Amino acid sequence: MNAALAVSSGDPSGIGPDISIAAWLLREQMHVPAFFLLADPDLIRARAERLGVDLVLELATPKTAAKTFERALPVVPLRNQQIDKPGVPLVANAAATIEAIERAVGLTLADDAHAVVTCPIAKKPLYEAGFKYPGHTEFLAHLASQHLGHPVTPVMMLAGPELRAVPVTIHIALSKVASLLDTATILNVCRITARALKSQFGITNPRLAIAGLNPHAGEGGSMGVEDETIVRPAVETLRSEGIDARGPLPADTMFHAAARATYDAAICMYHDQALIPVKTLGFDDSVNVTLGLPFVRTSPDHGTAFDIAGTGKAKPDSLIAALRLAGELHSRRLQQKRPAA
Repeated sequence: MNAALAVSSGDPSGIGPDISIAAWLLREQMHVPAFFLLADPDLIRARAERLGVDLVLELATPKTAAKTFERALPVVPLRNQQIDKPGVPLVANAAATIEAIERAVGLTLADDAHAVVTCPIAKKPLYEAGFKYPGHTEFLAHLASQHLGHPVTPVMMLAGPELRAVPVTIHIALSKVASLLDTATILNVCRITARALKSQFGITNPRLAIAGLNPHAGEGGSMGVEDETIVRPAVETLRSEGIDARGPLPADTMFHAAARATYDAAICMYHDQALIPVKTLGFDDSVNVTLGLPFVRTSPDHGTAFDIAGTGKAKPDSLIAALRLAGELHSRRLQQKRPAA
């Protein structure tokens, strides 16, 4: 099918428009797969002028975007207007931000786009406009659940050139992690991760390294009992199911080069345990991937960067990595669907 990746423009007051324009300008040099941008074309033109960029923009449909991509940035117009105020998050832009996500998902589920790639959003203006989801991931899961007719469990993976890491708990206070962590949740996250490593990343026998919650993975219970009572039972169950899982492992010795060579993904118990090593090893080219959805979704691993929006300082590296990875994951999904000869 002659389709392209669907890119939602994110918060227009952030660097989403900047890096989308930059990614298109680098399309040949960086081998960027074809994409179209769901945005207000007037805002994209205004941002290009502000950046001093000679941009060729063309209004497109999802079906014409792939052919347009080589000569112009294909923009599929939003129904809601976007106001160009770099660095100033506006509640007035919330409707367009949400529309871009919804339409990217809808087009991908209808096979009019290959995958969803999302530029960063700011949650505060969305909340003020009545948005009821914690963030992108939960909203995407809601849209997927509506489509499938049953609940979907999304799993966040940060995938970089040196490390793939998955946090079991995400945007919750560290003080609440131990009370919210349970064996069933760890099992669910690990199973979804193992399936995705097979089906989307092409790894025949995925190896999971599962971090402990406490220092030294609890030191036999002397530094906390959660690793023995919650994490270890999950590892044992996974192994009984034929999944190559090891743990609980001391997190402070999991991320050096020799350790990383022994596994395909690190399963971490909380947000920073996963994201600090990923971003340290590949800050500019790591990608946020949502596993467990009926479509491919990737995103840059950074935020809106309001302070540099419209200045030309934003680097498109992580968006380009997200576009490339989305294209690769889509291709592997297609291979999985093809009947055996």
